[in-house]
Amino acid sequence: MGRYVIRRLLQMIPVFFGATLLIFLMVNVMGDPIAGLCGDKACDPGTAARLKQEFGLDKPVWQQYATYMGNVFTGDFGTAFNGQKVTELMSTAFPVTIRLTIIAILFEIVIGITLGVVTGLRRGRPIDTAVLILTLVVIAIPTFVTGLVLQLVLGVEWQWIKPSVPPDAPFDKLLIPGLVLASVSLAYVTRLTRTSIAENSRADYVRTAVAKGLPRRRVITRHLLRNSLIPVVTFIGTDVGALMGGAIVTERIFNIHGVGFQLYQGILRQSTQTVVGFVTVLVLVFLVANLVVDLLYAVLDPRIRYA
Repeated sequence: MGRYVIRRLLQMIPVFFGATLLIFLMVNVMGDPIAGLCGDKACDPGTAARLKQEFGLDKPVWQQYATYMGNVFTGDFGTAFNGQKVTELMSTAFPVTIRLTIIAILFEIVIGITLGVVTGLRRGRPIDTAVLILTLVVIAIPTFVTGLVLQLVLGVEWQWIKPSVPPDAPFDKLLIPGLVLASVSLAYVTRLTRTSIAENSRADYVRTAVAKGLPRRRVITRHLLRNSLIPVVTFIGTDVGALMGGAIVTERIFNIHGVGFQLYQGILRQSTQTVVGFVTVLVLVFLVANLVVDLLYAVLDPRIRYA
């Protein structure tokens, strides 16, 4: 296990540098950041040259990337074009997005897996059909529509929640935004769990456990569920990074100044340091989540061993 973890950590190095280099190049070629700093009017040549020198944009792209990565390893993610340190933006954005992501993941685990197990064990029955139709509707409806409807009904009409979430929102204030963020993934988790449970319930090891006279609850929890959760854990693990980076719509609807909001502002203002800095951290989150998922395989299925 130890050698496997070390090997995976070494494999993360080229992936990390490749992903950050790709996003760095994409951000640098999507437009002229200096033009955005000058507003609607074009910068005069002297001002443009001074700004490029100040932010290091007068150097070749490869040199900009090398300088940036060298600063990253010292904890310096650069300065946004508004003069604020990117690390300061991260310190306010990541805590609220982490809380929002935790709530979304909990919704996926508790509601998604529960509905998937219930429908998988009752395949073809009315409850199975109803849940399949419901999840299909959730997947078909865009997230911004779900968010706006819940905000209008629960926040404006019924006044159960505040339509706008404060920056230091605790977990209870993020329940509805977390549900909106998790809605589509929750539907996929439900359908994936249902399919996996239905397929594995006809497997030989399940029939053997039943033939031995084991209690139904033990057959489901100790044998059927553990093996059926492997694809579900894979999906949820990869979804962690996607939820944090893809919270732009949800955070815009509920006015949450998290990672999605800062990424949107960085892209809108063509702030290279902001976008690349946040994406760099998201890449690390994604890589760590995938490593944790791989290690969970051995916990769910004892037959899996890592050399």
